[in-house]
Amino acid sequence: MSDALAGIDDIDWAELEHAYGTAEDVPGMLRDLYRSEKAADAADDLLVHVYHQGGAVCSAAPAALPYVLRAAADPAIAPAVRRELLELGGSLAYTANTADPRFVTDAWPAVWDQAVSDLLPVLHDPAPTSRIAAADALAEARHRADEVIAALRARWLVEPDQESRTQLIDGVGSLVPHADPPCEDSLDWLRQLMQGAEPATRLAAVRALRRALPGEDDSAYARTVSEVLFGSEPATWKPGGGARKATVVWAIGLLGGDGASRAEAIRRLLTHVHPLVRAGALEAAADMLSRRRSAVTELLPEVARLLSDAEPDNRLFAARVLGMCGYAARPWADTLAAMVTDEGEPYLPAQSHAVWALSRLGDARCVPPLARRLAGERLGFSYHSVHADGWGTYELSLTEVGAGLGAHADVLLPPLRARLSAAPTLDERRALCQLLESWGAAAAPAIPELIDLLDTDAAVWALDALAAIGPVAAEAVPESRLRALLDAPPEGQPFAPRCLALAYGRLTEDREPALELLLPKLGEPYGQGNPATLLGELGSAGAPYAARLRELLPVHEEGWLPLRVAEALWKITGRADEVVPVLVRAIAPFAERGGAYRAITETVKLLAEIGAPAAPAEPVLKAFLDADERSVPHGTWRSVPEDDELCAAARAALLAISDDGLHELQPPR
Repeated sequence: MSDALAGIDDIDWAELEHAYGTAEDVPGMLRDLYRSEKAADAADDLLVHVYHQGGAVCSAAPAALPYVLRAAADPAIAPAVRRELLELGGSLAYTANTADPRFVTDAWPAVWDQAVSDLLPVLHDPAPTSRIAAADALAEARHRADEVIAALRARWLVEPDQESRTQLIDGVGSLVPHADPPCEDSLDWLRQLMQGAEPATRLAAVRALRRALPGEDDSAYARTVSEVLFGSEPATWKPGGGARKATVVWAIGLLGGDGASRAEAIRRLLTHVHPLVRAGALEAAADMLSRRRSAVTELLPEVARLLSDAEPDNRLFAARVLGMCGYAARPWADTLAAMVTDEGEPYLPAQSHAVWALSRLGDARCVPPLARRLAGERLGFSYHSVHADGWGTYELSLTEVGAGLGAHADVLLPPLRARLSAAPTLDERRALCQLLESWGAAAAPAIPELIDLLDTDAAVWALDALAAIGPVAAEAVPESRLRALLDAPPEGQPFAPRCLALAYGRLTEDREPALELLLPKLGEPYGQGNPATLLGELGSAGAPYAARLRELLPVHEEGWLPLRVAEALWKITGRADEVVPVLVRAIAPFAERGGAYRAITETVKLLAEIGAPAAPAEPVLKAFLDADERSVPHGTWRSVPEDDELCAAARAALLAISDDGLHELQPPR
């Protein structure tokens, strides 16, 4: 150990930094790597402090890396710790290759060059986990690509471990773009592997070729992947054995942008005998549906077949996909309706998703089961909405399920009011208030329960709901009580004064408290959205503030601020000519590049309100509708609903701009 740590005390660690400040604690972490009872925690600490979350290579990294790699090469240290240390080195190298150069310390390149020399012998380490991690790290040695490629290929010839072999192939694919020409020899080697007999090797070669030749497609890729998926057992597709959902998703992803091949593969795998293969195909289907509108007709019928799958989680996932697709799932409404009882679907999460899917369809058969849930202990829906990437089947929120059911308030209100009166937690009270708020005037019978909450920690959400109900609620609540609430908002809720003042103004039309509180923030770089919204609510009475709004209008080219400021200015002045160009500029980039978020959809809705004077937006609105690729962020359960909402807003805007536009509109695909 003494040789491995030689010179560690000669480094002025106090002058170096990691993610949490001075690096004075790094020597202790490095020493702890040689203490068996502390080694795992020390490796974790180094990862958290020196690498953190990537994006930068701190000054402590080049000082620590030689000691990290010495420990990683020490056979006396546990294999899992050694692998984590090698992964730390690879992660730092990846960051150095991909981060803004400003955030990579100048000392890194020389230290990494020496590290590459230290890593090459680890390709021959007795532990497969170390060989795998070393190959992965060496894939970042772009400045010595030719040398490392030769080492990876040489090791491949004698490597007995299948996972290590696939990692070596990956490394070659990653480094080929950085090799000095010619690199045809390595490309030919990968193509030969793609034509081999071992399924895992063939798929790894396809992935490596895609990395080696980014942007270039080859029909041989799709042919190879299809041959593997439909000519071999799932356990052979990736090292490790066994059919795994993630492996299926990964393998389908190797088909790249070939939509037809991908759809065909998904359809066939949805009928696979193994439930985990079907699960992977379901996830791949959801992802493809989140990206392409045409995938609805290509995939949804096959997904719907899995509503009767023997595996409960597959039934759940299929119901969620159908619900995600909204009205496109109408042909399977009867099947979903049969799943909303214990007799029709014994698995509660799948049953809950069927209720949600029916609510997305506007099918009244979701109402009785939701009323039963509200009246019982087994709600089956969460009190918070989850906004996350990926395809986790977390619980849907009560608001997601019930927000569109205001027309059925007569059935849902009795159990909801009883539940609200007895709700033991703030989370539950908040969720029930938010549901009532979404129903607007239809929630009026719940006014007494909402008034009771004005003296609780749920006052903010109760007042929001009362404001949404409208005049009948304003008549029911003494103004003195509301003013007392403004003077003494709930403790521990820093947002409460702002929210209460805004809701109070909407309920009573007395906006002075909100103006007094929010107008000072109008000129600040943050917090301008709410003041602008408030001024818009004033209508023509907001004229004294029009000049200030005009100053703010060009501050940002996209996002919430131009929307809120333009909306306020239009509502105050009635002049569309000064706001429409700003709104069009804010949404136009998203018609080309996608990724439209909530503010973009709300901007399109505002253009619909403006009507005919919004005619300059027509080309952008039509571009949103004409694309097959969805214009919103991909890869989440919200992608399809958000895209449907954006398209509906665009159609409404075009219709509002011109009756002639009606003939050019296309129904949702």
